[in-house]
Amino acid sequence: MNLSNFPWLSTIILFPIVASLLIPIIPDKDGKTIRWYALIIGLIDFALIVYAFGSQYDFANPNLQLVESYPWVPPLDLNWSVGVDGISMPLVILTGFITTLAILAAWPVTLKPRLFYFLILAMYGGQIAVFAVQDMLLFFLVWELELIPVYLLLAIWGGKKRQYAATKFILYTAGGSLFILIAALTMAFYGDTVTFDMQALGLKDYALNFQLFIYAGFLIAYAVKLPIFPLHTWLPDAHGEATAPVHMLLAGILLKMGGYALIRMNAQMLPDAHAYFAPVLVILGVVNIIYAALTSFAQRNLKRKIAYSSISHMGFVLIGIASFTDLGLSGAVLQMVSHGLIGASLFFLVGATYDRTHTLMLDEMGGVGQKMQKIFAMFTTCSMASLALPGMSGFVAELMIFVGFSNSDAYSPTFKVIVVFLMAVGVILTPIYLLSMLREIFYGQENQELISHEALIDAEPREVFIIACLLVPIIGIGFYPKLLTQVYDATTIQLTQRLRDSVPTLAQKSIPTVSYTAPELGVR
Repeated sequence: MNLSNFPWLSTIILFPIVASLLIPIIPDKDGKTIRWYALIIGLIDFALIVYAFGSQYDFANPNLQLVESYPWVPPLDLNWSVGVDGISMPLVILTGFITTLAILAAWPVTLKPRLFYFLILAMYGGQIAVFAVQDMLLFFLVWELELIPVYLLLAIWGGKKRQYAATKFILYTAGGSLFILIAALTMAFYGDTVTFDMQALGLKDYALNFQLFIYAGFLIAYAVKLPIFPLHTWLPDAHGEATAPVHMLLAGILLKMGGYALIRMNAQMLPDAHAYFAPVLVILGVVNIIYAALTSFAQRNLKRKIAYSSISHMGFVLIGIASFTDLGLSGAVLQMVSHGLIGASLFFLVGATYDRTHTLMLDEMGGVGQKMQKIFAMFTTCSMASLALPGMSGFVAELMIFVGFSNSDAYSPTFKVIVVFLMAVGVILTPIYLLSMLREIFYGQENQELISHEALIDAEPREVFIIACLLVPIIGIGFYPKLLTQVYDATTIQLTQRLRDSVPTLAQKSIPTVSYTAPELGVR
């Protein structure tokens, strides 16, 4: 049997969605059967992802692989078209890994378990589809697919302000999605041919003003999802009310959809416009880093503190995308994967801590590490990863972005010095607020009132297993980054060259030496 022709991506996408449709008819009284069913489906799909990646993916090939295309609406050239390259494949693996662990993290869920696991499995396929589809209209549809599950997961299983958080999430993300639809339709009908195929759209000869208009529309949509200041305010509210498994999906996967789309749509398909918008991305990235880090200081709610920390770390992704260097773009992809792992681990531990203390206010904790030593050790380790401790994946990713941007010849020396200085300030702020958070939660005198009302039980084996699974790739990538970078190096090098070719003053240079800003604008 020739497995190279097997529809791997279609199977990986549709299997959890079809499996979720069987949940209503599975005999179950207390939810135990359903949760085991969901976990088995998650494991099978993740195993398929790993097998397809290990046996069918060629690291040296920068182009799309595992490509499938089936006619859907032929008059519009609308197809079920999927494929992955070095930018999307790591995120597909990350999605399978995080979602499977999120299912295990949802083990204590007892409220409407059938609906809960149905939504998780439906999201599983939808999120993978976002990273795999190669048709713009299909991309819009699968982008929308995850909105309703997340809304329901927040509105039904969230905290006291869950309705507010869920409504804000749907308004922000659905509003941003309209820009994707408008931009996709505009690109499809531009010129003499009508097509939604991403490869064909990327080859169209767009006028510069048209590219700038479309780029701006995409940027607004993906700025909501990443999220980018000032379209970020839905995220702290969503995290503030979500449960641990939903936290893991939000931090581990959903934010990466925005970063991925910026690379795939904005940079890859609109390289000329990217040259003009790149300085804007850098400035927005710096604002994200500094503003969110400072805001995190002021948060007394544990979930909101970690949420703003996530926003800060995603600012590095923007700077890497706009660096015009192989190293910077590679660092941006690595940062997305690294943050997915670290963010999922921190938010899971926040949920585990809340389950025991029944409070998220730092002022009401203090000294709980004396009773919860395993949680203290895991929380400390994951916080060290978040503050970019050497030997952890976050350190490698941020270092690559630092060096990549510093060596970029796309900006003036003065601009680079200012940006690098502000990035360094953000890096310094991170350990301050994270270590302060650890001190307030675990050190000091025990809160006698808390202890008298709550049983502070230490981590159970399931929780230790989940964190251990997340720490293995975090530490593995930290010590040997090539584990991940070899997957996408060929693709990022090809994309960086295309971006540089779109700028006359950069196209002829192989080694960064001088300054540059947007072409034809005369700005230096």
